[in-house]
Formats: sequence, structure tokens, C-alpha cells
Amino acid sequence: MTDQALSAHQTVPSKPTSASRTTLSHIMTAHDTNLLGTVHGGVIMKLVDDAAGAVAGRHSGGPAVTASMDEMVFLEPVRVGDLVHVRAQVNWTGRSSMEVGVRVMAERWNESTPATQVGSAYLVFAAVDAEGRPRPVPRVVPETERDKRRYQEAQIRRTHRLARRRAIKELREKRAAEGIGD
Repeated sequence: MTDQALSAHQTVPSKPTSASRTTLSHIMTAHDTNLLGTVHGGVIMKLVDDAAGAVAGRHSGGPAVTASMDEMVFLEPVRVGDLVHVRAQVNWTGRSSMEVGVRVMAERWNESTPATQVGSAYLVFAAVDAEGRPRPVPRVVPETERDKRRYQEAQIRRTHRLARRRAIKELREKRAAEGIGD
């Protein structure tokens, strides 16, 4: 990031977690099913990315692109007729990146039983300008104890992502130096 972009980041006002939190709801139909007759995981992943993208754009005040998806977990199958709620919020922010946490809940469309958690994911988004270059994002301010825990956990995930990338890069460089190609 340039000195100018860095100073812009420092002048971007902070935003509380609640400022961009959102829920996207969708009823699952036969069009969404896989060969087993349950909702295709890719359909759920698209809803997760859509909700997370909306949150990232709201928080950053402009375009944001998906940089990575971590830990997409499917806990229970989703069925045709389920009303799926995808809840997303910014957990952590860097200079131009944001981690968005997503919880996927499902309930039967015609029953009054409580929704149950069927999945979760963490996505990293990068805020970009009109030319696709990174741009500063507001610092997220955790409001509740849950938000503070999520912020701390997001820092741990970031540390692990960076360490994993570094270790893979070093291994590839070592193999290339030894003349071992892919």
C-alpha cells in the first residue's frame, strides 16, 4: 500500500460491527438440489458469498472482491422447502482486507420450529477501487463480547493463513532449487 493509501486508511472513520451486519434469506426449491435430493453445497456457498460480499461492500463503502474462503462447514443437509437465512458480519479488518463471518441457518418454510444452524464459513474480502487496486477500509469496532471474541479468532485465522502461504511458498522454492518440478 502506498504512503498516500496508508494515510487515507488512517483517516477513514471506524465502523461498528452492527453497521454492516446483514441477513440474506432464500427458500430452497427443486432447482437447487443435487443428485441426492438435498440442496447442492454450491448453492449454499453462493448464498454465503453473496451475503458476505454485501457485508464487505457495506462496510468498506464500495466494491470488494472475494479473496479467499476458509472453513466452509456443512453441519446438516438443507432440503427443498427449507427457508435458509445466511447471516454475515465483518469480524476483522486490515488495511484493505476484511474477514467476514457467515452463519447459515435453516427452517422449514411451513413450520414454526426454530431455525437450526446448518453451516458456517469465513471469507476474506479485499476492498478495491475502480481500477481494481486495493483501497483502505474502515477499522471494524467490535461492540459485544461475541464480536470481540470473533475479532480475536479472526486474528488467529489470519496468522494461520499467512503462515500456511509462507510455508507453501518456501517449499515450492526449495523444490525448484532442487530441480524438482511440478
